[in-house]
Amino acid sequence: MRISCCMIVRDEEATLRRCLDSIRGLYDELVIVDTGSRDGTLSLAAEFTDKVFSLPWKDDFAYARNEALSHATGDYLFWLDADDVAESGDFSALRAFLERETPDMLFCPYRVGALTYERERFLRREKNFRFVGRVHEAVPPRGKVLRYPFTVVHLSSDKPRGRRNLDIYLKWAEEEPLSPRDLFYYGRELYYHRHYTEAIAVLEQMLRGEGWYVNQIAACETLSLCYAAVGEEELALTALYRSFLYGEPRAFILCDIGQRFLMREKYREAAFWYEAALRCRDHTGEGDFELPDARGITPLLQLVVCYWRLGETEKALACHKKTEALAPAHPSVVFNHHFFASYSPRLSPPPEEGD
Repeated sequence: MRISCCMIVRDEEATLRRCLDSIRGLYDELVIVDTGSRDGTLSLAAEFTDKVFSLPWKDDFAYARNEALSHATGDYLFWLDADDVAESGDFSALRAFLERETPDMLFCPYRVGALTYERERFLRREKNFRFVGRVHEAVPPRGKVLRYPFTVVHLSSDKPRGRRNLDIYLKWAEEEPLSPRDLFYYGRELYYHRHYTEAIAVLEQMLRGEGWYVNQIAACETLSLCYAAVGEEELALTALYRSFLYGEPRAFILCDIGQRFLMREKYREAAFWYEAALRCRDHTGEGDFELPDARGITPLLQLVVCYWRLGETEKALACHKKTEALAPAHPSVVFNHHFFASYSPRLSPPPEEGD
């Protein structure tokens, strides 16, 4: 069995060696497609492989990735970006798994900061998989789909992203109707660039369609943030409630609802939603972009505040002790530790820094 690593790059001189050093021994063939580098990326890539190709950039990530796939000859096609690294350098078990189970598509964890979600990472070449989407490109799942705990970690890069993605979406939307998935990511780009009114229109359009339920739930959160940014607090809360129409409640949504009540000093209502977040199950296996902290340290810290403000000191202290067990070095946990260590009934509530 042969594995081909397929990459697209542009001005990655600062990160490419780090990336490729992390996967030495994983691939049998390395294909690199350069989309217009002006630094030393091409010469650096040539140190690792003779399969380096140049491709004019067409504002289409799927097009570029598919070009890289087309040059590969391995049984499995593996992709990652130049600012990614493999978490572990021992690939023997992964290779054995691919040999034994022969999946058509293998999903693996992708860690970006505190967020971990799954991406399609290995593709059987004979199945002729192709990426779709000019931005946030992905390969639609089909065939024998399996999962394996081979983690790729996205590291920081000094390259500025600017308006690249947003400009691609603006042009794309003028040329043809966008799918519900693309509307979701388009709406998020508009939000990131503080075009809140436009983002609301795009996300509302997305939610009227037949999109993937995971994207619909996440769209409700972004929609809520947009409504809050334009001062529509009731609509911000309603958008979070709408997420329940699309699937089982997610912890990050419940934390957001709790926060909206906490901001209104409705501590009992806020505590209800934070407690509910603690009971949520992990949905990352379904493709969710979930933060594990939303099921642990985040609601617990806020419950310390809620129960203290409600005068339920023992409950507040119990939640604090749980945070100490989870994250003793967290700044808010440390602050609360010092507060409770000096606690007496005559003391005022903890300052806002402990919230």
